[in-house]
Amino acid sequence: MKRQFKHQRVPVHGVLLLDKPEGVSSTYALGVAKRLLNAEKAGHTGTLDPFATGLLPLCFGEATKFAQDLLDADKIYEATVHLGVTTTTADTEGDIVATKSVDLTPEQIELVLQQFRGEIKQVPPMHSALKRDGKPLYEYAREGVVLEREAREVAIHALELVEFNSPYLKIRVHCSKGTYIRVLGEDIGRALGCGAHLIALRRTGVGTLDLERSITLAEFTELALEEQSKALLPVDALLLSLPAIRLSEELTQRFLHGQRLPGMVCEDAHPTEEADALLRVYRVVDDVLLGVALLDVRGVLSPQRLVSVSTSE
Repeated sequence: MKRQFKHQRVPVHGVLLLDKPEGVSSTYALGVAKRLLNAEKAGHTGTLDPFATGLLPLCFGEATKFAQDLLDADKIYEATVHLGVTTTTADTEGDIVATKSVDLTPEQIELVLQQFRGEIKQVPPMHSALKRDGKPLYEYAREGVVLEREAREVAIHALELVEFNSPYLKIRVHCSKGTYIRVLGEDIGRALGCGAHLIALRRTGVGTLDLERSITLAEFTELALEEQSKALLPVDALLLSLPAIRLSEELTQRFLHGQRLPGMVCEDAHPTEEADALLRVYRVVDDVLLGVALLDVRGVLSPQRLVSVSTSE
């Protein structure tokens, strides 16, 4: 009998900005990239629906420690809404449940869009991964069960009418975490009196990251292993929205041992009595990322998440 040997994976650290194609799940895309890089540890920063395309940041190694920061970050989407047709899922995956004629002007649409800018409330869709009693809502939906869902507050920072070619409406949305663009499209259709569902969705921004430096799954697959590794951004690409502070070698050693450092000053950070400032921390001699830390109003720097320095060098 032949012995089976487990394939040995290697440490890989960094961030891959993937332009996810339509029809592929986020988990599948992550699995392909992880296999191609032969990486030990990988994770994504929030999923995109299979029918959606666009920016899917994938984290490897030490970068996975900061994936939550992108889960909490604002997002930017471009969406195409089919007015006059309502489906069970608010997108193309569902069955059509109602149709209405569409007789609208761009001015009428703009008036309705004003209602959805700023702080709004959304009811999460049944076809979502939110869990009730440990079971995703989409599983209840597949069984024909509809549960009561509490409306949640989200922020629409910007909502732009890009194009209207009746019955198709293209919008650009800059929103907070937890915003369902499918629900937004459906709610806009309801407010217009004709109903609607999403037929295309593309994510163009996550936090400070955008599609400019992204690569498609097909392009990434065609690269040689060395070039694939070069396609990764450094770990701190996830943290560029945070103020930075740099430490001497002595303070670096204390920081890496988890010690709190008093008397620290960062000109770009503004801690208050109510909230500490979150900073990215570097070693000053070579600008190697050490991790992230909280700076309080007294000037005490407290380590939060540390990076193995050897992986940053």
